[in-house]
Amino acid sequence: MRLDKFICKSTELTRSEAKKLLKMGEVRVNNEVIKNPATQVHENNNVTVNGESLTARSSRYIMMHKPVDTICSNVDEVYPSLLHYIEVDKAFDLHIAGRLDADTTGLVLVTDDGRWSHNIISPKKHCPKVYRVDLRNVITLEKSAELIERFKCGLQLQGEDQLTLPAVLEILSEKQVLLTITEGKYHQVKRMFAAVGNKVVGLHRQQIGDINLDVGLGEWRYLSDGEVSSFL
Repeated sequence: MRLDKFICKSTELTRSEAKKLLKMGEVRVNNEVIKNPATQVHENNNVTVNGESLTARSSRYIMMHKPVDTICSNVDEVYPSLLHYIEVDKAFDLHIAGRLDADTTGLVLVTDDGRWSHNIISPKKHCPKVYRVDLRNVITLEKSAELIERFKCGLQLQGEDQLTLPAVLEILSEKQVLLTITEGKYHQVKRMFAAVGNKVVGLHRQQIGDINLDVGLGEWRYLSDGEVSSFL
């Protein structure tokens, strides 16, 4: 992880305070003075501040049920960050592994472990995400089989050169479906249904990988060891 982040995980210092220490030359990595906050350090490195060795606290892994009118960001904008809901020390040092739009509800995973979140958001990992989708237009029985096949074969999104990867569509009712995708393109679910002449009017993510959402709206909990390891 970055050296400035390691210092923050090992002390009560803020990121700006950690950078100030680095600039003053008070931080050593394996007995070498380091001033670059972006320097990568690992568990076996000896990081000291004024001669005192630092030990980073354990990484945190959290499930949250995102409400509408919140954003997956560390900075408040038109809507507030969902990190306000998570009552832990230094909540704004965490980051969201897989974002949702302000008008979308459901499962978000929150952590301060960048390597772990990479396994969720990297396109190369093909991590499945399951969405419950409410639609404007009715899906008729006659069209359902054709629609399922189109999603399975991949769709051409506006502005994209390649088809989407195969997706699994399950029809729940005339206007509600479950959609499983393994990509994370910008507004992908909404754009996929636009590509087949429909419009998303409600969107909720209920599963990422093997982890199912099981807390109430606006609530959160720590992940179990088994849930954490499912992405390793």
